[in-house]
Amino acid sequence: MKKLVVITGASSGIGKTIAKQFSKNNHPVLLLSRRLDKMEELELQNSLCKSVDVTDLEKMQEAIKEAESKFGKVDCLINCAGIMLLGDPKEQSFNEWNDMIDVNIKGILTGTNIVLKDMVSRNEGTIINISSIAGRKTFDNHAVYCGTKFAVHAITENIRKEVASSNVRVITIAPGVVETPLLSHTSDENIKSNYNEWKKSIESGLDPQQIASCIDFAYNQPQDVCIREIVIAKTKQED
Repeated sequence: MKKLVVITGASSGIGKTIAKQFSKNNHPVLLLSRRLDKMEELELQNSLCKSVDVTDLEKMQEAIKEAESKFGKVDCLINCAGIMLLGDPKEQSFNEWNDMIDVNIKGILTGTNIVLKDMVSRNEGTIINISSIAGRKTFDNHAVYCGTKFAVHAITENIRKEVASSNVRVITIAPGVVETPLLSHTSDENIKSNYNEWKKSIESGLDPQQIASCIDFAYNQPQDVCIREIVIAKTKQED
């Protein structure tokens, strides 16, 4: 059995696919999401599933401590939990802005806060943050979502620099459009309809497995090699 991998947002989309990938590669996995039933349905070997809000530091600590007691220290934390609430900034509710800031920014900080110090003390470990191409450029109706993903890029790169001398890797994965339930979070039906029409022009988004393959590639480099960032999108996605 290989080293422990922790995955947030593991009940659907990219997170679910990552969990299956790492389990297939014989890593014990801690799956974290609010939807326990969806994670348990995967029936992954050497797995622990916990219904946890990624913004709840105490519950995250409890889950990671339990997983480490079963499988050993966390070698890789993959922060995949996220929400995308698209909206016209003149009309969008403050609550939707607040929810994106909580999940997309605070959601990468809880797990990082828990595992980073120990990784540094061991001179090993990898943290992978799933950001977005929206963390590199802006798009209509994406204002606060883009802001959260720009923050993910900045936080990831700054922490990477500060722990590099301890042989700890911190990596950003920035996908373009991926075929996941992410758009379903958006409440504006007109925005969703326009988005789906645009997606037809690029012949759908990426398959989540393509993102999992990028993560697998970056993680399985020698520990002294850090692939700092991967940006991946459909060839026909111009922006």
